[in-house]
Amino acid sequence: MTGRVYVVGTADTKGAELAYIRDLVRADGVAAVTADLSTLPHGGAADISAREIAGHHPGGTEAVFTGDRGTAVAAMAEAFQRFLASRNDVAGVIGIGGSGGTALVAPALRALPIGVPKLIVSTVASGQVAGYVGPSDIAMMYSVTDIAGLNRIARVVLANAAHAMAGMARHRPKRDNHAETRPAVGLTMFGVTTPCVNAVTERLAARYDCLVFHATGTGGQSMEKLASSGLLAAVADLTTTEVCDRLMGGIFPCTDDRFGAIARSKVPYVGSCGALDMVNFGAPETVPERYAGRLFYHHNPQVTLMRTTADENARMGEWIGERLNRCEGEVRFLLPLGGVSLLDAPGQAFHDPEADAALFNALERTVKQTKRRRIMRVPHAINDEAFADIVVQELEDAVRSASHGR
Repeated sequence: MTGRVYVVGTADTKGAELAYIRDLVRADGVAAVTADLSTLPHGGAADISAREIAGHHPGGTEAVFTGDRGTAVAAMAEAFQRFLASRNDVAGVIGIGGSGGTALVAPALRALPIGVPKLIVSTVASGQVAGYVGPSDIAMMYSVTDIAGLNRIARVVLANAAHAMAGMARHRPKRDNHAETRPAVGLTMFGVTTPCVNAVTERLAARYDCLVFHATGTGGQSMEKLASSGLLAAVADLTTTEVCDRLMGGIFPCTDDRFGAIARSKVPYVGSCGALDMVNFGAPETVPERYAGRLFYHHNPQVTLMRTTADENARMGEWIGERLNRCEGEVRFLLPLGGVSLLDAPGQAFHDPEADAALFNALERTVKQTKRRRIMRVPHAINDEAFADIVVQELEDAVRSASHGR
C-alpha cells in the first residue's frame, strides 16, 4: 500500500473523534492524517488545518471564512474537493458528520475515482442518501448516536469505521491484467431484461470487459459518468426504463441529462426499449392516487410495477428521440417487436402490442435518422437469443464505424 488515509470533518466540534479514528487507522499499520473542514475559528488541532484547505478555493481563504454559515459551508466543500484532487497520496478517505458535515465531505468523495476507498460515518446514513452518494462508490455508515463526543456507542461505531477503512486501504484488489487489456463496454440491466444482458455479455466477454449497471436511476448515472470520463469503448444501453420513472413519477428516475454523456462523448452506442413497459413504485400503498385503476404487477412486498399506457409510451418515445437527436456519434436504437421485457412477452401480465406500437412509432417519428443515427425494428422479443445476436452485431459495427470515422 502507498499513500495515506485522510480522516476529515469539522475539528471545531469533532476533533476528538477525528483523532480517535486516525489513531486506530495508524494502529492498523496504515498512514493517516486528520483534515479540518471547520469554517469558524477554534482552538482545536488537526494535521491539516482548515486554512490550508480553504486556500484551495479559487477565491482564496476569504471566500470560505465569510462568517455566513451557508456560503462558508458551500465554499469549504468546493475548497476540499480541489484540495483532495491536488493530492497524489490518497489511500482512502473517511469523513464524519451530521447533515452539514456530510454535505461538506461528500462532493469531494464523489469526485474521486471509482475504487478509491471512501466512507462517511453520518447521522443521516440510515435515511435517503442518494443525494450524498450519487453515482459513486461511497460507503455510508450510520452513527447511531449523534457525533458529539466519544461515548460507549460512538467508540464502537467509529472503531468499526476506522478498521474498515484501514482494511480497504491495505487490501486493494489486484489488477486483472486480462480485463484491463480489453476495452470496456457499459450495459444497463433490470431483472426483466436479465436474459438479454446475460446473453450479450457472454457473446462479448472474450473481447470486452463488460460492466453491467442496474437501471435504478443512479445506475444509469454511473454508466454515463464512466462514458463522460472516456472509460467506456462502447455502450449497450438495453434497459432505458429509468425514463418511465422520470416522466411518470416512479422511484428509479433518470435525470434530465439522461443520454447527455452519450451525446457529449460520442461513444459508440446501441440502445433499446428494455422495461419501458413499467413504472416502479414501492409498496402498494405508496402508488399515487392518480393511478388508481391501472394495471399493476406486485413484484414483491416492496416493489409495485405499473404498466405504461400507449399515451405514456408515446411521450417516452418522443423524450428519448429528442435526446438521441443530440447524439452525433454512432447510434443504433433497436425496437424489439416481440416485447420489451419478460412481463411484456405474449401471455404475460404486461403484454400490450398497442402500447408497444405507440412507443416504437413515436421513436421512429421523432428520431432524425442519418447514416450514423439509426432506428431499427427487430422481429424478436428483447430477451430472445436472436435479439442478443443483433445487439452484438450492431455494437461491433458501431465500434468499427467510429474507429474508421464514418
